[in-house]
Amino acid sequence: MAVLFTAWGGARLFGPAVGAAAAVMLASCVVLGVEARMAKTDAVLTACVALAQLILARFYTERAEPPGVWAAAALWVATAVAVLIKGPLILLFCGGAMLMLAAWDRSFAWMKPLRWRLGGLIVLGLAAPWLIAIAVKTGGAFFAESVGHDMMGKVAGGQEGKGLPPGYYLGTFWITFFPWAFLALIAAPWVWRNRQEPAVRFCVAWIIPAWLAFEATPTKLLHYTLPAFPAIALLSARALLDPAWGLGAAGRRRLVWAGGGLFLIAAAALCLAVAGIIPALDGRVDGWAAVGATAALLGFAFALRSALDQRRERFLAAGLAAAAMLYLSAFGRALPQVEAPWPSRWAAAQIAAQKPCPGSVTASAGFSEPSLVFLTGTATKLTKGDGAAQHLAADPACALALVEGREEAAFQAALNSLDIELLARGGGVNYNNGRRLALTLYRVRR
Repeated sequence: MAVLFTAWGGARLFGPAVGAAAAVMLASCVVLGVEARMAKTDAVLTACVALAQLILARFYTERAEPPGVWAAAALWVATAVAVLIKGPLILLFCGGAMLMLAAWDRSFAWMKPLRWRLGGLIVLGLAAPWLIAIAVKTGGAFFAESVGHDMMGKVAGGQEGKGLPPGYYLGTFWITFFPWAFLALIAAPWVWRNRQEPAVRFCVAWIIPAWLAFEATPTKLLHYTLPAFPAIALLSARALLDPAWGLGAAGRRRLVWAGGGLFLIAAAALCLAVAGIIPALDGRVDGWAAVGATAALLGFAFALRSALDQRRERFLAAGLAAAAMLYLSAFGRALPQVEAPWPSRWAAAQIAAQKPCPGSVTASAGFSEPSLVFLTGTATKLTKGDGAAQHLAADPACALALVEGREEAAFQAALNSLDIELLARGGGVNYNNGRRLALTLYRVRR
């Protein structure tokens, strides 16, 4: 959806060729490919932000004849869905763009046709029922945890071991927007020269406020800036397809060569990671994954050569083909063969094999990935070590406890005289933070 919205909005703002090229870039960049395959909320948030921002861009660029009520309604529906998916984060992107444009233009006039009253009714009508229901169901604990602890904790300090300095997203951009980060870099002078063009100005305002906010927040994860990538793709495609675009100007030569070097480093790092993940985690070599990664690296080198030769269409085609080869090797070959990144799969298999009763419920201490609940059922309890011990004591005939190593001491301390037996021991890697996991499945001894 994010890709299709980018193609549609880009066609309206810059023309069909730019929309198609930007959609191809977004579809084949690393971070969107990873987020989509992890089935996380961030990819859905990106689709909502893309739709809302691209409709908002029409109101900004078509002020003489602004879009009608249906466009405004679609904007507010996208906002409501984004609020349900990820809370108020969409306001950082849409609100940040609106404030920057108002300061840049010294005017709020273009925002008047947005139908604010209708928008308020739509957002409240769609979001409020669920917000009220979850508040009633949890006695307000959901908001205390999600807003008070999770969101404010990320703003105030580094959570999940991710307290990192400003500049992190700029540095990792060469991986997250690969293979098109090189193009975004060399497009920067074109964007500066054309900043008075309304569509260009809107895309700049889409990117900068949210990007700076994320750089200033101590907690940093690679995917946080993903909703800004449609705008980056649009600007990169617009610069690439400009008839006046060229790489030969003396003032840009250093930028081009520096970008080309970073492009090759990022390509080599990603291809090496795909070829090496099976040996690193499982201790064996997979020839097909290695061959595919090597072919992808050669394709990226050819794409860079095409860019330096100013063969724009060939650069896009070669970059897309090489990215497809890289992802085929990663998602189609390497990752499905390794077990370490999928501890929930191991846990679900052990629980199914070892449960003493048909309706046995598992308490998981220290391992709370959504995939575990997805695979084992919504009755699964996510708790701490002492909570897992209490769960076994409450139902000694049928209960199971899955305990991660960091909660083992608390679990054992809370058992008191309860006699338990170890059913299975395994582990894996938490791919969110790279941390090793040690999982043990217990039940009360019969």
